[in-house]
Amino acid sequence: MDLSPELIRSLPKTDLHCHLDGSLRLETLWELAQEGGVDLGVSSREELRERLRPPAGADLAAYIRVFDSTLAVLQDESSLRRCAYELCEDAAAENVRYIEIRYSPLLHTRNGTGMPEIIDAVLEGVAKAQRDFGIAGGVILCGIRTIEPMKSLELAELAVSYKNRGVVGFDLAGEEKDYPAKRHIEAFYKILNNNINVTVHAGEGFGAESIHQAIHYCGAHRIGHGTRLWEDPDLLEYVNDHRIALEMCLSSNLHTGSISSLSDHPFRAYFDRELRVTINTDNRLVSSTSVSDELWLACRAFDLSVYDLRKILINGFKSAFSTHAKKKEMLRRAITEMDDLFEAHFPNYQRFRTFL
Repeated sequence: MDLSPELIRSLPKTDLHCHLDGSLRLETLWELAQEGGVDLGVSSREELRERLRPPAGADLAAYIRVFDSTLAVLQDESSLRRCAYELCEDAAAENVRYIEIRYSPLLHTRNGTGMPEIIDAVLEGVAKAQRDFGIAGGVILCGIRTIEPMKSLELAELAVSYKNRGVVGFDLAGEEKDYPAKRHIEAFYKILNNNINVTVHAGEGFGAESIHQAIHYCGAHRIGHGTRLWEDPDLLEYVNDHRIALEMCLSSNLHTGSISSLSDHPFRAYFDRELRVTINTDNRLVSSTSVSDELWLACRAFDLSVYDLRKILINGFKSAFSTHAKKKEMLRRAITEMDDLFEAHFPNYQRFRTFL
């Protein structure tokens, strides 16, 4: 049964790993720079697009430097509100039913805007998009590995104060090598003791030890990327046994040098071992992608069947940082819709029940 980009785009989907500052529209980035008098060092949209392409042979540090351009315009409430809204609109247009948008308020304070105001602006943009497009979701606040741990604690306290107000989780992002997650353990102690969901970038720019710290020091319920989990077979079994979801982002793994080619990516091996793998965008603008693009890439690279794709989509809904009741309802609707679509496209398609 052959899948197609058009069918994939029509299927209900999630995006659990999506950075606000990496997912602006190119046109919006250009407009905000012109309106705000921000010099991006280019004279046209075409040049801007080229500047945002990760350099060939880049590593994670080089990939992160590309964000200097996007962060330059995301320094006021209006821009943050607009970009959060547009991101949800773009996701809804490809039938993403649930999205989690992550960012670090610390990176948006250059003009003196307070972090509560920054958080409020993003939440307002997301809430308006939910009303306008029917997409569900929430916000994940990010600590930064390369910034002093006390700042992560400050962000953790903010996450606690915004619990049940749109913030659904806490993350630690940034360069992994030489910046261990365990330095930020106090922030995660605050988060976990207030019953807040945890995801941590790990196993992307460093080895399985980084994933070990994310789980056993920071209490991660999901792992951002986890590309190098295979290096520790015992930890891999632990992740599998505890259903710790992996937020996989294929295109950005290529762009950060985490893998040299898709044929080297462990996604298929993880999937065959029945790890809870999910497919996400990471950075829609910087990696020139969408959830539909990433799923189509996975289908071709790993020879996924319609039943494989169904399972991956279900993994996304199961892994959402939402309440059990809401996940059950989202999953029930998503399964019905995807099975209807698969039956319409494939006469021999067989439905089967899936439990949460």
